[in-house]
Amino acid sequence: QVQLRESGGGSVQAGGSLRLSCTISGYTFSRYCIGWFRQAPGKEREGVAAIDSDGSISYADSVKGRFTISQDNAKNILYLQMNSLKPEDTRMYYCATGCVVAAGTPGFYGIYDWGKGTLVTVSS
Repeated sequence: QVQLRESGGGSVQAGGSLRLSCTISGYTFSRYCIGWFRQAPGKEREGVAAIDSDGSISYADSVKGRFTISQDNAKNILYLQMNSLKPEDTRMYYCATGCVVAAGTPGFYGIYDWGKGTLVTVSS
């Protein structure tokens, strides 16, 4: 059974940084696409970043140049380094498996497993 647990969220001022972590059990990296999406209450999921099964990395246009996704295979942890944060980045952030990358954009529609999320709040 795959389990994912996010951590590292918090409150920061605009321009600040946070690093999110996703601890994963019961899963082998490179089996599926894995990544991060975010969601505001009552809104659709927005794909943020993903590592596809072939190792390729993709980002949403809104975070390119500011966010970096990475993984530690030995520790089974997925990271999202977020720099130059903006108030519009305020969302719940989730890690998930089963993403799909189309035209270089990560999508999280028919995901397989996901965590409970971690809240990121950016104040102006």
